[in-house]
Amino acid sequence: MRRIAIETALLIWLSITVYAQHKSRVSFNTNWKFLLDSVQSYSAGDVNDQSWPTINLPHDWSIEGAFDKNNPAGVGGGALPAGIGWYRKTFILPSSQKDKTIFIEFDGVYRNSEVFINGHSLGKRPYGFISFGYDLTPFLNWSEKNVIAVKVDNSRQPNSRWYSGSGIYRNVWLSTFYKEHIDQWGTFISTTSVNRNEARVNIVTKLSFDNKPLLLTTTILNEQGVKVVSSTSKVNASEVEQRLVLKTPKLWSVDHPYLYKAVSQLQSGNKIVDSYETFFGIRYFDFDINKGFFLNGAPLKILGVCNHHDLGALGAAINKRALERQLEILKAMGCNGIRTSHNPPAPELLDLADKMGFIVMDEAFDMWAKSKAK
Repeated sequence: MRRIAIETALLIWLSITVYAQHKSRVSFNTNWKFLLDSVQSYSAGDVNDQSWPTINLPHDWSIEGAFDKNNPAGVGGGALPAGIGWYRKTFILPSSQKDKTIFIEFDGVYRNSEVFINGHSLGKRPYGFISFGYDLTPFLNWSEKNVIAVKVDNSRQPNSRWYSGSGIYRNVWLSTFYKEHIDQWGTFISTTSVNRNEARVNIVTKLSFDNKPLLLTTTILNEQGVKVVSSTSKVNASEVEQRLVLKTPKLWSVDHPYLYKAVSQLQSGNKIVDSYETFFGIRYFDFDINKGFFLNGAPLKILGVCNHHDLGALGAAINKRALERQLEILKAMGCNGIRTSHNPPAPELLDLADKMGFIVMDEAFDMWAKSKAK
């Protein structure tokens, strides 16, 4: 759900694009079946999973296990068990949605996941901290049972220097849209010029496009939901660039984290076929070798922390209120910056940071060619 503009070597986030989503995007977290089993495969659609425990996501199976110094994860893994887990979910979609694209999104699965729909493998994702998704449409049964199965292999231990958790530990979403639609993570918003009088906002939108006559209208709303400016473009390519000028912008800062909302609507004839919302902040910054860091023309001391993704005794399963509580405590301490040690965090962390006034160094990993552990 997130696109990061690399504007400095430090990957300072500073709230260009906060988060974006289709209005047709719904939670897919409830009523999953779960089993720890490293021997059998449960990818087929006709597996009898009725005796499996029913759980809701997000889920971390490691934190549910027993602490033991002999667990292969070792001290870095919290002395908790890992292994291989299987998740399964049954659902039915009506035939009336046959003309739609059905897309499943995983905010994060730790780790080595493989996703199946009705026995068909959709793909593998080794890295446990990145968001990913798959198009389910070609393999769906309409008005009949469908089964999603997810294999999560966290058996090779140790594989981390910190507590990773195990399983589908972030949120899962189901998006439904027409064949002509705005792509997943399809908007990128940047500000090419910012001052107190105006901000030049550049919006690039990627589309699934089949040469039908389409119109793309992007409207920027302020925090009160009032229209500020809009632009309409004819769609003649899979990528549309729109440039808007916003007068007397409210600037994002750590003390006043003001956010705008861009609403992108894709129109075919008189019909709106897709609507996509992107929250973003407007600001400018500078680094000076002698004077330090400046945000919106004013000097700012970045007072930051290195924050791992787990929630202590709650484990690694994402819990938005627990994250918010962490940030409230940090804010009360005077903190205004976070380094996401050492991986992309849950989207909720970035959303909260932008809403609450934190600069974020969004780290992909802290080592690559060399390693700190075997």
